[in-house]
Amino acid sequence: MHNILGISDAASLGLHAMMFLARAQEGELLSVHELAGRLDASEAHLGKVLQRLGKAGFVASRRGPGGGFCLARSSDEVTLLAVYQAIEGELPSGQCLLGRPACDGQPCLLGGLLRSVSDSVYQYLSSQRLSDFRIGRDSYHPDMDGLSHQPREAVS
Repeated sequence: MHNILGISDAASLGLHAMMFLARAQEGELLSVHELAGRLDASEAHLGKVLQRLGKAGFVASRRGPGGGFCLARSSDEVTLLAVYQAIEGELPSGQCLLGRPACDGQPCLLGGLLRSVSDSVYQYLSSQRLSDFRIGRDSYHPDMDGLSHQPREAVS
């Protein structure tokens, strides 16, 4: 029960990487190496997460020297819930925190707490946009529409 919300490492990396991309200066591309350094994460793992986000249309990439990643959509259009679901699928609701329920859940040991927490997390993630976390600018690059929305292969 050490991670009560159960947000995976991949989802955490994706959410944080998207925040850094939203905060990037106009025209700035961030490399996997730079993002992984900021997140204290494996480049290979982050690369795979960015691939998922690229396939979902949230990030675009440019290969080669000076290449990297940027947002493929305006930060005003992207909710934290959409980013989470691109990586993990539907947000689970009210799952047993004990990992392997030994009861039939009638009534639940934790009462309505799980439903309440799940509803609160859903409401928060769906109401927060990447633009809520940027520092006074939008880093969407409409002039970069020619970039690939399929991130480069992850480093193995």
